[in-house]
Amino acid sequence: METSTSVSAAVTDITTDTAVAGIHQQVDKAEGFLNKALGYFKELFPLLIVAAVIILIGYVMIKLISKFIERALKRSRIDNAARNFLLSVIRVVLYAVVLIMALSVLNVPVSSIITILGAAGLAVSLALQTCLSNLAGGFIILFSKPFSSGDTVEIDGTVGTVQSISILYTKIYTFDGKTVFIPNGKVSDAKLINYTETPSRRIDLTFSISYNADYEKARALICGVINENAHTLNAPEPIVRMSRHGESSIEIDVLVWVANNDYFTTRYEMIESVKAAFDANNIAIPYGQLDVHIIK
Repeated sequence: METSTSVSAAVTDITTDTAVAGIHQQVDKAEGFLNKALGYFKELFPLLIVAAVIILIGYVMIKLISKFIERALKRSRIDNAARNFLLSVIRVVLYAVVLIMALSVLNVPVSSIITILGAAGLAVSLALQTCLSNLAGGFIILFSKPFSSGDTVEIDGTVGTVQSISILYTKIYTFDGKTVFIPNGKVSDAKLINYTETPSRRIDLTFSISYNADYEKARALICGVINENAHTLNAPEPIVRMSRHGESSIEIDVLVWVANNDYFTTRYEMIESVKAAFDANNIAIPYGQLDVHIIK
């Protein structure tokens, strides 16, 4: 009995000694790790201060550069939305440069980070080809300036007033009250007509009169309508000429120049006034007709 008790006590002492030794070992490891960490921090502390100074100076410089670029862009004809986008892109690039400089001071392998970012950028570009096409189209519009907000344009068959130019889409408000968003990629590739680029615009009209009507009288009536209209321009000189011998009528082309803002008003006034002048002077506007000759 005494022998069993002695054995149990010996086993307990061995277990206790082992546990204590394990605890001492772990404490030594933790102490060594802390010492290494403190030593590394002491070496790194000056570099952290330098990196913090670089970030602080970079932040101040980015603010100054952004203000300078913003003032320069305000003097240009770039749309507000596009101007804000450009400022955002410039800020992101500048912040990235400052961050890379700070990491290089801390001996971080910047080349590996740049490689990873490049690979990620390539993957994103392949997945977003359409968006990148629109993005490139937006930059083409910004720098080539084929139109600006407020211009009346025709893009890919859509006619209206440009409301805004974002980096991906151009927003157009049509004359029938529709809002159309056209991707900038299509805008840069499509046939584009800017009606506001020049101060004046030509109205092209065609009037038909009967073969029995007096052409010279009809022409004089049209010229009188042009002269009486307050919006028509004398230069370039209006053109009123016979253009075609149709199946049922003689056709007269009328080419009149007006200011851009007066285009639609003058066009409607011309059509209404010529019809009234023809009616008052018995100038017939014929219906479509077909003469049938019967040979016996």
